[in-house]
Amino acid sequence: MITIKDLLNKIKWDKRENPEQYTLFYFDRIQKTLIKIPYTKIKKLEGSFMVLDNEEETNIPLHRIKKVAKDNVVVWERK
Repeated sequence: MITIKDLLNKIKWDKRENPEQYTLFYFDRIQKTLIKIPYTKIKKLEGSFMVLDNEEETNIPLHRIKKVAKDNVVVWERK
């Protein structure tokens, strides 16, 4: 299985992929629930974190990403 970091980079750099088709689900440890965000909210990847483009930068560890969907079909899921 492809690593989450490799998948996120593929979505960004592969000309055949459209980032607007992707949605990520990550576990929020404070709310104790899965949070759904569009891929286009990712500002950059830094080491083992993704930086979200919010009003203020939010750093989410990549290990918290639980699944990725393309057009509502899960294409990657952490077991």
